[in-house]
Amino acid sequence: MDLSNLQPAEGSVKNQGKRVGRGQGSGKGGTATRGHKGAKSRSGYSKKLGFEGGQMPLQRRVPKFGFKNINRVEYQGINLDTLQQLVDDKKIKDTVDLDVILSNRLAGKNDLVKILGRGELKAKLKVSAHKFTASAKAAIEAAGGEAVTL
Repeated sequence: MDLSNLQPAEGSVKNQGKRVGRGQGSGKGGTATRGHKGAKSRSGYSKKLGFEGGQMPLQRRVPKFGFKNINRVEYQGINLDTLQQLVDDKKIKDTVDLDVILSNRLAGKNDLVKILGRGELKAKLKVSAHKFTASAKAAIEAAGGEAVTL
């Protein structure tokens, strides 16, 4: 082996592709396969996202409607039957606070928690959350527990 017969390992080099813009003799000189004139023939051209060749883009054609309240407060809802299930599985004893809710993956650490009234609660629990529905609060107190609003 010497410098005259060096070549890359088999399969390591893909096809070289066409060498464009390297003179008329190559057959790919002149416009270098870009055609004549127009934005696409220029260097530095890049199409804007959603550009449709000057036609009014879809994003601007379709009607806009609705209202997005920027001050909306989202709560992560937890139902009473979920709490009762945790009591049955012996995952909670007598208090339910944010740490317990986090450890049982019922809400994320930045979520606001709201206790909702679906299902029934038999266990006596002290529940701490950001909000309660009226039915949930009544059910917790009827079971002998207390609802603490944070």
